Amino acid sequence: MTSHHQIGSQIVGSSPIRKEGRDKVMGRALYVDDISLPDMWFGATVRSTIPRGRITSIAFDPAIPWHEYTIVSAADIPGENTIVHLTKDHPCLAVTHVNHAEEPILLLAHPDRAVLPAAVAAVHITYEELPAIYTIEDSEKKEQIIWGEGENANTFKTYLMQKNQKPIPDEIWQTADYIVEGEYRTGAQEQLYIENNGVIAEYSPEAGVTVRGSMQCPYYLVHALELVFNFPAEKCRVIQTETGGAFGGKEDFPSVIGSHAALLAMKSGHPVKLCYDRAEDMGATTKRHPSRTRHRTAVSKDGKLLAGEIDFAIDGGAYATLSPVVLSRGTIHAPGPYHWPHLTVRAKAVATNIPPHGAFRGFGAPQSIFALERHMDKIAKVVGLTPEELRRRNFLGTGGHTATGQLLKDPVDMQHLLTRALEESDYHAKRDQFNRENPTSIVKRGIGFATFFHGAGFTGSGERRLNSLVEIELTPEGQPRLLVSSTEFGQGTNTILCQIAAQTLRLPYDQILIAQPDTGRVPNSGPTVASRTAMVVGKLVERAAQSLCGSLVHSGYLAPDYPPEDFRPAALLFLAQHGSLKSEARYQSPGDIFWDDENYSGEAYPAYAWAVYVAEVAVDTTTYSASVTNFYALQEVGKVLHPILAAGQIEGGVAQGIGYALYEKCLWQNGHLANNQMTNYIMPTSADVPPIHVTFEEIPSPHGAFGAKGIGELPMDGPAPAILNAIEHATSISFTEIPLLPEDIFERMTRTPEAGSESLDPAVAGPIFSEATA
Repeated sequence: MTSHHQIGSQIVGSSPIRKEGRDKVMGRALYVDDISLPDMWFGATVRSTIPRGRITSIAFDPAIPWHEYTIVSAADIPGENTIVHLTKDHPCLAVTHVNHAEEPILLLAHPDRAVLPAAVAAVHITYEELPAIYTIEDSEKKEQIIWGEGENANTFKTYLMQKNQKPIPDEIWQTADYIVEGEYRTGAQEQLYIENNGVIAEYSPEAGVTVRGSMQCPYYLVHALELVFNFPAEKCRVIQTETGGAFGGKEDFPSVIGSHAALLAMKSGHPVKLCYDRAEDMGATTKRHPSRTRHRTAVSKDGKLLAGEIDFAIDGGAYATLSPVVLSRGTIHAPGPYHWPHLTVRAKAVATNIPPHGAFRGFGAPQSIFALERHMDKIAKVVGLTPEELRRRNFLGTGGHTATGQLLKDPVDMQHLLTRALEESDYHAKRDQFNRENPTSIVKRGIGFATFFHGAGFTGSGERRLNSLVEIELTPEGQPRLLVSSTEFGQGTNTILCQIAAQTLRLPYDQILIAQPDTGRVPNSGPTVASRTAMVVGKLVERAAQSLCGSLVHSGYLAPDYPPEDFRPAALLFLAQHGSLKSEARYQSPGDIFWDDENYSGEAYPAYAWAVYVAEVAVDTTTYSASVTNFYALQEVGKVLHPILAAGQIEGGVAQGIGYALYEKCLWQNGHLANNQMTNYIMPTSADVPPIHVTFEEIPSPHGAFGAKGIGELPMDGPAPAILNAIEHATSISFTEIPLLPEDIFERMTRTPEAGSESLDPAVAGPIFSEATA
């Protein structure tokens, strides 16, 4: 007889093959562009060519046989002309005005895909152009009001987060030994998933609308379709097909492309496939929010943080999309894993005439953590401490309180993580070596690190509002099948959820089935975002599996300590007697998780993952290019469910973070993305990614399945600041913006030095160190 422990120890914590891996390797996996339906037509989008203006006329070139085409305008929308995310500011199709270049105005469908580009070009739209704004600063001036009105003009959302809900006392600033100021900026970033956005839609007046496609959050699209078609939820069915990468870029955007394809299907009477090519996908869909963060920090001469003011701003683009929740996570992560006696964070998301920015792995945290970790190195320099010593004097630990007032009950040991990471990377010896070699070397080398955390699950009351549901059913053959809306897009959802069920049910991994996410069949277990799948949905799978097992045991068909081979006969006996068996588990908020949305305080996340990342860099002073030559990533993420997939998540996130730091620049010209192709949007290739040494600490969390915490977004947070901290070590120049390109390094390294490195403010005792003069 196999004991529970033996079966379990072979599954959770081991690395079985991916559930969908064999089909992918054998070419059996069907992506949306592999799927064809009978009598299917193809769709295309006619978009604005200007960033802001009033539509004055639309003309159709008579050279095109328009009677062969289906043409959809806003007038054809049966419900509301809106794409709902968090608010209804985003039109499904433009009517009188456009607010960004690439804004959808008309939709076309035709049975021959090849004729669509010429038809799109033959729609001639004239505009009365209006002045457009492209930057956070121009939006703040409010010389042009492009969103909202009054005090909130051009501002989608603001937050005020204060430690203990109290302002910082004036005497802190007046008596501080040092006040250190800095401004830090991050650029937009394209998700650059391998498979572009694509869907196929079907429509019937009786059955409603069905959309299948590449996506992260099927129920988000259901909600969008309900409004556009004025249908009840049960007449809006969404099926996730095999999805070739997402990174957040297929979280909110399928609500747009899915609604468009469904409108074309409704008007044409045919199934319609709408797939973007790479240029359209890059030019028109959401990206990571650009950001500007300003820090003002009071510090004692022994390196203790006394107080901080952080102003965090993100560029939301033309419509709100998910900017408020991206801003929220960026706000909460802005103070990092440090103890702040006094802290004020002011945050805002502003409107510009760029295509809307949206979800991207890390969700605001990479932006604010970049600023903080660069600023911590600056503070260390001002106070005369090493970057390591400054952080050690300010780390949070078990029993401490985060900036939102959350008590850290689970074990937290950043001191140990930092010690281990610096030992494994040989940090001190390398720092000394580079210090000796750099004065006489053309290639300057440096080593730097970042220490950070990432909250797992939806922020604050988010999980309680989602009220997620997971089900497990027995198939007629007596096998357990998971019913979840969590989606697989390369990160391992199917695999880890089946591992959790297998261990809980004491069954071999290959005996667990998982249903394709289809809202006609699976319950709403919440979106596949926010590092919540392993922790939140995994815990629900564990509970649903316990419930299923309990039903078989209580009915007498299965002994409490059953061997695995007894499960299926017991299941078949139960089915023969009762017809079916389905168990469920719904999210229950832990009793000690309370969040105050109004004051922005309390328990922000059930659990946090903690990490220290160390980067080695080389800066060539003949080409002015920087490269990462070695990388060490140490993280504490609770129980590691699948070591190979977990390490893969970290490696992929680090590679993406290297791109964010050194390569990936979105170039906007008159509101258009000028480099919307793989030939001119530069991302790191395998040749640009160094050896990445991934290690884990395991401290199981009570909130996740078998102790697992979130992992997917964490590796996006640490690379950029670690790399720029290392570049400062190599060059003695403090760079404050990413992406940091060779031309930026050239400009700073060849600049004539400016006089003065600090200025005294008579209002405070300590010198103010600002980025402008440092």
